[in-house]
Amino acid sequence: MTGARITPYRDGPLLVRGPFTLTDQDGNDIAVHQQTIALCRCGRSARKPFCDGTHKATGWRADSGAQER
Repeated sequence: MTGARITPYRDGPLLVRGPFTLTDQDGNDIAVHQQTIALCRCGRSARKPFCDGTHKATGWRADSGAQER
């Protein structure tokens, strides 16, 4: 079995694909009914932790690759 694959999209969400469990900071499971989800990175989604596309309207920007320290 392969783990989840997490892909940060340029100027967009984190896409999580594959088998995974999503929990809140207290360890409670967050119900997920798909094998692929988009997690908000901009902090402005009305559906947190899920992306609702608000980043497009606000002009939020982020790279898709890792940043060097």
